[in-house]
Amino acid sequence: MCQVHCTESLHTVLHLMFTGTLQRRSSKNVYMRTLHAVSHPHSNSMRFQRVLYFICAFQNISCGIHYLASVFMGVTPRHVCRPPGNLQNGEIWELSRCSRNKRENTSSLDYEYTGSKKEFPCVDGYIYNQNTWKSTAVTQWNLVCDRKWLAMLIQPLFMFGVLLGSVTFGYFSDRLGRRVVLWATSSGMFLFGIAAAFAVDYYTFMAARFFLAMVASGYLVVGFVYVMEFIGMKSRTWASVHLHSFFAVGTLLVALTGYLVRTWWLYQMILSTVTVPFILCCWVLPETPFWLLSEGRYEEAQKIVDIMAKWNRTSSCKLSELLSLDLQGPVGNSPTEVQKHSLSHLFYNWNIATRTLTVWLIWFTGSLGFYSFSLNSVNLGGNEYLNLFLLGVVEIPAYTFVCIAMDKVGRRTVLAYSLFCSALTCGVVMVIPHKHYILGVVAAMVGKFAIGAAFGLIYLYTAELYPTIVRSLAVGSGSMVCRLASILAPFSVDLSSVWIFIPQLFVGTLAFLSGVLTLKLPETLGKQLATTWEEAAKLESENESNSSKLLPTTNNSGLEKTEAITPRDSGLGE
Repeated sequence: MCQVHCTESLHTVLHLMFTGTLQRRSSKNVYMRTLHAVSHPHSNSMRFQRVLYFICAFQNISCGIHYLASVFMGVTPRHVCRPPGNLQNGEIWELSRCSRNKRENTSSLDYEYTGSKKEFPCVDGYIYNQNTWKSTAVTQWNLVCDRKWLAMLIQPLFMFGVLLGSVTFGYFSDRLGRRVVLWATSSGMFLFGIAAAFAVDYYTFMAARFFLAMVASGYLVVGFVYVMEFIGMKSRTWASVHLHSFFAVGTLLVALTGYLVRTWWLYQMILSTVTVPFILCCWVLPETPFWLLSEGRYEEAQKIVDIMAKWNRTSSCKLSELLSLDLQGPVGNSPTEVQKHSLSHLFYNWNIATRTLTVWLIWFTGSLGFYSFSLNSVNLGGNEYLNLFLLGVVEIPAYTFVCIAMDKVGRRTVLAYSLFCSALTCGVVMVIPHKHYILGVVAAMVGKFAIGAAFGLIYLYTAELYPTIVRSLAVGSGSMVCRLASILAPFSVDLSSVWIFIPQLFVGTLAFLSGVLTLKLPETLGKQLATTWEEAAKLESENESNSSKLLPTTNNSGLEKTEAITPRDSGLGE
């Protein structure tokens, strides 16, 4: 039991040592060298962490690509039933989208025909309009008419794979290490991406896409953990939020490639090659010293620490000395029993239960809105490739806005404002005449900006709303609700064939309701992170100034007394 807590305190010390934030410590023999390293003029360069961050963030581009590739790959062009290939002399056929009719009276050549005719299914296939796309997954396997539901499953099944992948590879990363999973998921993205492009039938295509979703989701989860275990607390919030920006770059590449390449399998193959640079260099990525410490592999962890110190031009430290200090310190003398908590603990009492349901609704709304705006870009009118490109571009300033605004006016205010703005723009889109599609695209960009800001903020806000003992459980449960929304989003967009504004109606209504409920949540800016249920329940009544300091969420009480970090330091990696 002691080993777990010792490792946690070592994690904190390592973060402080390599990011220039180490302050006073009680043991001079161990920490004097660390203080010397921090005082080095290059100690804040964080060169090692920056290199790792941009290598891993680059791969997020591939994840963004595969998440939204179906926007164009699953397009259903205009089509009519193909006439029989063995037409007899004098036969007259009327062709419609999903059937063909043979006229009994062949002497009537008028367009309007009131005589008897027989209806036949489209057994010879369909004729597709190739002005926009030469071929898509829909035209490849005739996923129209009575097979239309198969086309509707392309994106939802992918999102179901995302759900399973986040759970599966998160478990493997804790058992096998972050580095192995990063390499495996990245290789899988390339292999399954190419396999989808060369699929011989619909079911092979769907299987390849399903496994592609699992590995892409697995990389996002493990890549985030990997980066957060190297990035220091002062940069953690900005680093975690802007990982979404690289995901948005993937959206831009989807739009650009879709504009240049109009054959679905070539489009899929080109997009799959984006992951190749990462595969070629990911073998040089080291394992995180935190995971190595948790496994008791101290010599390997020491080597990584020495490399980090060399890159950052700082003095290294001996982990054995730090471990010895921890074993003799307050944590080693009084280990705290680790308790396991289930989902029911998120409903600790009425106030906490209300908070949980509100947070889940915000997660659901953010995900539904994010994917609905992106997938519905082809229905806005005008150039559908430019529409998706613009909706991807607007995400990047949205994340920058979140990073700046949440430390200025507070998490709750920014989140509520973003949700209300999203609801308002959904209403504006619904009243704009379709012929004025430019105004519709601008409104959709504003909505995507707002929902993107809310989606980027809810990760951090959820972590700050719950006590330490269930913080990971709260974020994980919110992520599961988010995946459910991403599965339902394609169905919402498909309903636009019934009424074109159904996606905006769903997202706008939920965003407004979420915004109202957000106002009832406590503000966490400048407040201590809760460690017990009592503290979490009293968040509403706390009225500390925004300049007050937050304590880190480590279980090491000795470190908590000597460390103070600013509100922006509290990230998901804690």
